[in-house]
Amino acid sequence: MLASLAPMIELQGLTKRYGDKTAVDHLTFTVRPGVVTGFLGPNGAGKSTTMRMVLGLDAPSSGDVRIDGRRYAQLSEPLKYIGALLDAKDVHGGRTAYNHLLCLAQSNRIPRHRVDEVLETVGLTAVAKKRSKGFSLGMGQRLGIAAALLGDPEILMFDEPVNGLDPEGIHWIRNLMKGLAAQGRTVFVSSHLMSEMALTAEHLIVIGRGRLLADTSMADFIQQNSRSYVRLRTPQPERLQDILTAAGHTVVSTADGSFEIQDGDAAELGTLAAQHQVVLHELSPQRASLEEAFMRLTAEAVEYHAGGPTGFGPAGTGALPQDVPAGQAPGQEQAPAPEWGAQWRNPGSRKGR
Repeated sequence: MLASLAPMIELQGLTKRYGDKTAVDHLTFTVRPGVVTGFLGPNGAGKSTTMRMVLGLDAPSSGDVRIDGRRYAQLSEPLKYIGALLDAKDVHGGRTAYNHLLCLAQSNRIPRHRVDEVLETVGLTAVAKKRSKGFSLGMGQRLGIAAALLGDPEILMFDEPVNGLDPEGIHWIRNLMKGLAAQGRTVFVSSHLMSEMALTAEHLIVIGRGRLLADTSMADFIQQNSRSYVRLRTPQPERLQDILTAAGHTVVSTADGSFEIQDGDAAELGTLAAQHQVVLHELSPQRASLEEAFMRLTAEAVEYHAGGPTGFGPAGTGALPQDVPAGQAPGQEQAPAPEWGAQWRNPGSRKGR
């Protein structure tokens, strides 16, 4: 793989196995500069393992990953090439925020004045001389972000950067990442907060069970993995339905009395209603959120499903099939319910608890 003209993260067939478990399965993609690239996947999809391999913390079983054309171990002063936040708690609690950053700076021959600059950037100047063990989760996140920014790198990688941040902090990190990308830097960020990712990322890498599921723009991802329609509401429902049907539209009536037109054009439908002098109380294009599109794409790649104790939740997502009690396998004959209080009378009933 040749060195890139612009700083990028490049994965080629990256694979990681733990015994017979494949955590990352032949991932190939490129994280490019100039945009915030979101990294999405269900729990257990392999996101953190992938990021650890980028930084050389885990060795791949096969495949390759390059940072600006080189492996992480080949970077003599890596913080000047890539800054990363993977675990904000990975800090010596006895060190002050200033000394923690100073140690990192000295190890990479970064000027001392950068410590003061990044502390100011993340809003920790007032607590720079305080030991990090007393920091809140949000303050720890800010310190981790400061460490990532310390070497003024062209590539930045953040794993769940908004954990513990208050609304002001979330707004700040969102604008920070977008600003870094606008400077031409490569920004790679993972998060489970879909609403925040939708406001921050322009490009998406989605994985499931270690495999690549999508590598596309945010807009294309939502369009390809969701249903779009136009909702109409009118005091003349029968007349509007006849007009829409005559025009070749498939009309879906909803419980609240509105109509839905799959893949319809709002302007065209509004003009059609006006031509026939039909009053509209609502004409609104509806588009799925990033969360809905993500859930649809990854439905078959979710490794850990949650189900209620008595089978609450939709069948196929961790719940028991309908009419099957908890603790009973599908198809198994149901055992008679024990008499109330029987467990209290059985002296061995608490064994194994």
